[in-house]
Amino acid sequence: MELKEKIALLEEMLEMDEGSLTPEDKLEDIDEWDSLAFISLVALIDEKFNRNVTGQVIRGFKTVQNILDEME
Repeated sequence: MELKEKIALLEEMLEMDEGSLTPEDKLEDIDEWDSLAFISLVALIDEKFNRNVTGQVIRGFKTVQNILDEME
């Protein structure tokens, strides 16, 4: 899956407009990044990438790039 597709998945999950996110964006600066998004990300990575990611790993994420790296 290409970078654009991964970012589009995140934007859809966060209910953000297309083109809103960049890999450099800090999660703390994204209003939509909350506890529900946290849980949704766990489900998204499991469903689309067949990977289990723990809450501890996600809590360590600081940027959108950290999420994208986990989607590899």
